[in-house]
Formats: sequence, C-alpha cells, structure tokens
Amino acid sequence: MSHGYEKGRLDLPFVGHCSFGKRPIVTDWSKIDADVAVLGIPYDMGTQYRAGARFGPRAIREASTLFSFGHGGAYDHEDDEVYLPLDKVRIVDVGDADIVHTDTRTSHDNAEAAVRAILAAGAMPVVLGGDHAVNIPCIRAFSDHGPIHIVQIDAHLDFVDVRHGVTEGHGNPMRRAAEQSHVTGLTQLGIRNVSSTAREGYEDARQRGSTILSVRQVRAMGKEAVLARIPDGVRYYVTIDIDGFDPSIAPGTGTPSHGGFLYYEVMEILKGLVTKGEVVGIDCVEVAPAYDPSGITGFLAAQVLLNFLGYIFATRK
Repeated sequence: MSHGYEKGRLDLPFVGHCSFGKRPIVTDWSKIDADVAVLGIPYDMGTQYRAGARFGPRAIREASTLFSFGHGGAYDHEDDEVYLPLDKVRIVDVGDADIVHTDTRTSHDNAEAAVRAILAAGAMPVVLGGDHAVNIPCIRAFSDHGPIHIVQIDAHLDFVDVRHGVTEGHGNPMRRAAEQSHVTGLTQLGIRNVSSTAREGYEDARQRGSTILSVRQVRAMGKEAVLARIPDGVRYYVTIDIDGFDPSIAPGTGTPSHGGFLYYEVMEILKGLVTKGEVVGIDCVEVAPAYDPSGITGFLAAQVLLNFLGYIFATRK
C-alpha cells in the first residue's frame, strides 16, 4: 500500500537483501553495465596476527544498507549536493571473488580475474576486503589500465619484500605495487608507531619516490599541503586500510594502531583528491567485524566509501 510520499517500495534498510547500498546485484560478470561495480574479496589468509577480515565484505554490505534511504540519492546540506542519485550513478554489487582456503595463488588469481572483468566492462571497481593482501591482485588487474598513482590510507607501510618466504601477505602489497610498471608512484598517509615494515623497507619506498606521512605530520601540514604533495592530473587508485583510522572509531580490525585519523581528516583529503585527477579504483580492507560488537567499523567503512563515491561522481558531472 502506498501513501504517496515516494514512488516505489519503501524498502527500509533492515528489509530485504544486503547488497552494497541496496543496489542491484549482477552475478554474470560478462553483463556488467554500470559506473561502479562493488566486489567483495573475502580473503584473510595474509594476516600475521588476528584473522577475521574474510567477513569484512558482509559487514560492510550490511552496514551500507543504513545509507540507502529513499530513491533520490543522498543530500548533503554542507555541500548543497545530492550525492549518488539512482538515476545518474549506476552502482551494482557483483558479489565476491571465489576464495580457496589456504591457497593464496588461486585466490589471488580469482580476485584478479574478477577485477579485470569489471574493468573490461568499463566500470570502476570498488573492492571490499579482506586483508590488505587483496590489493595485490587488484593492482595487477590494472596492468592494461594504467598508469596509476596509489594513494594509501593506513597505519602500516606494507612495504615488506619477503619475510619467511612470504611475498604476498598483508605486509607486502605496497612493495608489490611499486614493482609494477603501470604504478607511477605512491602517497602513503597515516603511517605511524612501531611498524611491521623494517627500516630498509622505508628506505626502499623513499628511493622509489614514495611520499610517506604520519598522522601527526598530516595534521601539522594541513590538508592543502598534503594534497600538494600528490601529483596533479593523474589517475588515482585509492587503498583504504581501516586501521588508518583511530581504533576508537574503528576497533574492528586485526592490527589496531592508536593515534590514527579521525573521519573528517581522511574525507577532506579524499574530497580534495577528486579535484586533482581521476579516481579509477578503490579498495577498503582489514574490516574484521568479530572484534567490534558495536558494528561501528563496518558503518565507518560503508560511509567512507559512499561519500567518496559521491565526491567522485559529483566532480565528474
């Protein structure tokens, strides 16, 4: 029964299926026809400490339903902007890459194939991790869609080359990315405290041209100075490790690190980034919902992604 307030079903957040933002589901990857394709990579075998990020995609999807009220997009009074209107920004949820437990190579290959299918369809991939190792196949998938500059929000540098024979765990992705010919550089923001990457990893990253800034350095410099350190007019791939945020607002993660970013510190940088060049891919990783009974970590991830997508497509129009 309709009361005439809106067209279509009311479809409240707690009703129906938990696709990302309650957007349409496309399981045939040869038939993706959208601006954005959201893909889960529920892989957490790269973790060195607490596992559980394999449940990140489900947690982020469920949290994202909170932000799916109405049919006309989301109005932000501060920006006087309607973000992600349904009739103008086509977002689909393409489900998850197929993960084979304990088999890193097959899992990464399946994840890479999934991202390649999204890119072949002309959509922008938005990947829900999974631990940060899922970034490795994501960046490989861009080998025919470069060049890209990586902007990383993270507590950890993730620039380990090899440790105990492991080259594709969650401490390795930025090192593996830097080795790819289609990756032109890295901006690594939020890096702090005792890190999993040794001194030589930092030296290697800087020699390869990486910009590394801690949370305190970002705060001292200010948003504009930070943005000025990022190249203009290039294509950006943005990788967001949820532990880049302070664990007071993102406790649901395997390797929390105090002294992290607050919400608007990150969002203002992302909002400025979209005016400098083109964002062509995003991943959000390391949400491990079992460590957060309140669920606020999933809500944070969903809100960051939806608002970031809003900024991107508002700029494109």
